[in-house]
Amino acid sequence: MPDFKPSVVLYTADAMNEQGEAILAQYPDAEALQITQHNRLPELGMNHYKVKSDVLVLGKLKTQDCKWSGRSSDYIAPSLANGCFAGCAYCYVDRHKAVNPITLFTNTDEITATVDRHVHTLDWPKSANQTDPVYWTYDIGCNSDIAVDYSLNAGLRDVFAFYRDHPRAKATFATKFVNPDLLDFDPKRKIRIRFSLMPAHVSKLVDVRTDSIEKRLAAINAFYDAGYEVHVNFSPVIVYGGKQWRDDYRALFRQLDEALRPQVKAQLHCEVIFLTHNQFQHQANLQINPKAEELLWVPELQENKRSQFGGWNIRYDHQLKSKMIAIFEQLVRDEIPWCGIRYIF
Repeated sequence: MPDFKPSVVLYTADAMNEQGEAILAQYPDAEALQITQHNRLPELGMNHYKVKSDVLVLGKLKTQDCKWSGRSSDYIAPSLANGCFAGCAYCYVDRHKAVNPITLFTNTDEITATVDRHVHTLDWPKSANQTDPVYWTYDIGCNSDIAVDYSLNAGLRDVFAFYRDHPRAKATFATKFVNPDLLDFDPKRKIRIRFSLMPAHVSKLVDVRTDSIEKRLAAINAFYDAGYEVHVNFSPVIVYGGKQWRDDYRALFRQLDEALRPQVKAQLHCEVIFLTHNQFQHQANLQINPKAEELLWVPELQENKRSQFGGWNIRYDHQLKSKMIAIFEQLVRDEIPWCGIRYIF
């Protein structure tokens, strides 16, 4: 886990409730500065990674919508945080913010109340679907890494307890970190943690400042034993080196097969997302992490796509991608046939 000790804490006045004051008190040596809006930060005079290491923002989440997903979860819950300690070269959150430190929202009680009201508008009992056979599932970490945030904001323990004890709702989030603090909480299988996996040598290049793939693999059994439902994300799948990418995934699948006990395999599913990159992020990475761009920006394999936010994204050519998906599915059948694919695109 990162040793996160910010030198600057920026906060909005409405974030200074009991939860906000408690978070601020954790960093007595940090310079505390009040700001007007948590999502419009002043010029900090720091580079990309230093901002993520040295700055923490405390805010109040005002817009609270539960958005339909249908993939990893039924719905995306209102964000508990935004931004991340890591600097992954493909991160879609970084695409939309020039300065992107960890922002913690201190009104987590209001956020869970929003989810509670929302889930009670839905049919019950729920009809089984690919997200879960029993519960309405909510992704609580689309814009941050909850495994990191959990140790920064004690309010997330109450969020975990809300989902654990709720008769209709279940939480899920993806992570690239192994936080042992999470093992002290018993979620009674009502929280699904999804460890993101890719070939280790690629992760070292593009998953900047995250825990190693080896560490993530080694943690899966322990998190299952602690009471979590544990799945994996193969995301993003990056195609490179002719057939090299498929050989590397075959090796990764064999590592996964060797690492997991039978009862853990029996409950594990995966999600597979092939890379989508972004023109703005490509230009930024040429300064921040140019070696990563040799894998991420490959125009001869990719096509342009206008995003819903108006920017230009780049993804694998749709005809090539259909073949890539078929190859990936066959690799799963060959090496880890016990692993169901929740979705792949």
